[in-house]
Amino acid sequence: MNLKEIKELMELMRQMGVSELEVERSGVRVRIRSGRAAGEEPIVSVVHPLTERPSQESSATEPAAAPAEPERGVLVRSPIVGTFYRSASPDGPNYVEVGDVVKKGQILCIVEAMKLMNEIESESDGKILEVLIENARPVEYGQPLFRIDPTPA
Repeated sequence: MNLKEIKELMELMRQMGVSELEVERSGVRVRIRSGRAAGEEPIVSVVHPLTERPSQESSATEPAAAPAEPERGVLVRSPIVGTFYRSASPDGPNYVEVGDVVKKGQILCIVEAMKLMNEIESESDGKILEVLIENARPVEYGQPLFRIDPTPA
């Protein structure tokens, strides 16, 4: 599904007064929700066939997990919907690895959105504890990307 088709769907939603629409074609699912406030742009989510959703059946048969210990560190979340990349080019080195010490403002990764490469920077000094997503995978707004242990002041 291309951008023109998505815009046509958005226009159709406006004309019909529909607040949410979900379409699936060739294994690609697109969900569009209209903005809540006047003038707010609609929210568009694209789910590729490579992403998996846990089935309802498996969660019902699994025993309830014991309360987990609180995770240490702070989460770096994606500020946009796009594709996550750990390096500037396919052959290039990753910006950061688990165990690396990072400084505030240091580039951690890139999130590509609509052919624009958005550099995601560390919001604090610290040590990379965990990379929470695989390279070249789609990410949603607010999805955790990294866990960083902030350095003591």
